[in-house]
Parts: sequence; structure tokens; C-alpha cells
Amino acid sequence: MTEENKFHAGYVAVVGRPNVGKSTLINTLLDQKIAAVSAKPQTTRRRQLGILTTETSQIIFVDTPGLHVPQHKLGDFMNQEAAESLHDADLVLWLVDASSPISAEDKLIADRLNAIRKRPPVLMTLSKCDLISEDTLLERKKACLELFPANDMVAISSLTKEGLEELKSKILASLPLGEHFYDADTITDYYERDIAGELIREAVLEFVRDEVPHCIAVQVDQFEERGQEGAYIVGTIFVERDSQKGIIIGQKAEMIKKIGMRARQEIEAMSGRKVYLDLHVKVNKSWRNSADALKLLGFAGGKEK
Repeated sequence: MTEENKFHAGYVAVVGRPNVGKSTLINTLLDQKIAAVSAKPQTTRRRQLGILTTETSQIIFVDTPGLHVPQHKLGDFMNQEAAESLHDADLVLWLVDASSPISAEDKLIADRLNAIRKRPPVLMTLSKCDLISEDTLLERKKACLELFPANDMVAISSLTKEGLEELKSKILASLPLGEHFYDADTITDYYERDIAGELIREAVLEFVRDEVPHCIAVQVDQFEERGQEGAYIVGTIFVERDSQKGIIIGQKAEMIKKIGMRARQEIEAMSGRKVYLDLHVKVNKSWRNSADALKLLGFAGGKEK
């Protein structure tokens, strides 16, 4: 590698409290939707890579579940996914919601970072800065630095794209020299089948309320290419109670039709081809606290306490 052709590559763990906008930020930086997003907390449940490759760099964003106080085994798994990402990263991008005060989850993240013996540098990124005044932003910056002495700080808005170029510059300044980890045309480690499952779950989150969103899981049972006819996808939406099944299906199956239509549109936009989507709803009681159910649905671990 010559002095004129330096290439930077590395992993950036994107952490933050639930619903802070991690997946939205990564989708925006990649200029392509690879991760499910929702206004509801704890949308992200597994680590997912978002890979941004240019002529001079490859930034591998690690989208992580929001760190929180777990209420079940699924929550334990999500926290473990986020915590493990911190140890393996070249840089931690800590996303903080600048439109609201420091939260208990923010303090939990600070504790986790302080507990890492060989901690990577931390770039504290204040999001949603378009929603607040300059004076409030200054107050938030001060509060964040009192909470944790980050190596650097930047204010951004994923909506207006303010500060995103500065953010990318600061990320590149922290990444080591190296070679490609992935081919230049790779944008995520998820297969289309995986993304389709997440987009189905995103559609459910958009249309249902209260406790139901947290109780659902999606399994893609069949993903078959049918040439010019497009893709044939069969998916199962799991819930924990019969009453939740009724909500997902809706009167005269109106809700499941709405969910299927929205999910199909998102999958077609992602894949660039026609999709036939067949959805079913099943009850798997208390699956979030069942080791066997978690493994069946693709969540690692799940050891009984």
C-alpha cells in the first residue's frame, strides 16, 4: 500500500438506548434500506452489518440492539449482542438523542463502556439536533461529556442530513489502514431472506399498538426464486397469546392484509423485483422466555437461568 493509495477499513459499533435511531442512521449513511426501523423501542434484536465502501475506505457499521434493563431472555440476548460488539470494534459510535435529557439507558451504556478494559475510542454522536435550539444543544453536549469523557463529539440529523459528512470524516480519522474486509458491492451480512423477515416485522410494528409489537417474531419459512415471476415468500408471525393473534389478523383478516401489503411493497423496493408474500400467524406462548423457542427463531444462546 503506497502513501498515495492509503485505504482505511474497520468496524464501527453503533450503540445507544432503544429507539434512538441507530438503524435509521445506518440506512441513511448507506443510502439504502437494510434494517427495519420503527418508532417503537427495541426494533433491532440482532447485530447486523451495514457496509459502506468507497475508493479509499470501507466502514463496517455494526447495528446493535438498544441497551436496556432486560425483562426476559430475549432482552438478555439483545444486551449480549450489543455488549459483544463493543469489544470487537475499532470505534464506538454512541448515538444519543439530543432532543431529550440523559436517560437511565444512557447511564447504563456509560457503565458498560467504563467496564471495558481495552476500550476502543468513542465518538459521541448527538442525533435529532434539528429538533432543538443551539442553546439546548450546548446543554446536551455538556451533559453528555459529564456522563462520559468521549474521545470526540458530533451533532447530526438523519432527517436533514446535517452533520453527516462531518460524522463520516471523524469515523475515517479513527479507522486503521488496511484492506477490504468485504467485496465492494456487499452492503450487509444479512441475506435477502433475513431482510425480508425484518421488513415483515417492521410492517407489523407500524400497524399494531400497546404490548403486541414486543411480543412478535417473524420466521421466513420459504424463500423461492421463480424467474420473471419474482420471489415467492412464506412467513410466519409468532405471538404469545391468542388475543394477540386476533389483533394481528384483524376483523375479516383486514389487519393481516394491510401488514402483508406494506411488507410486500418494502421487500419489492429492497429487492427490485416482484414478490408474492403469504403470511400466517401462530401462537408460541411466552417465546421470549423460552430457550427452545429463541433458538428456533434464530436467537443464539437461550440458556435457562
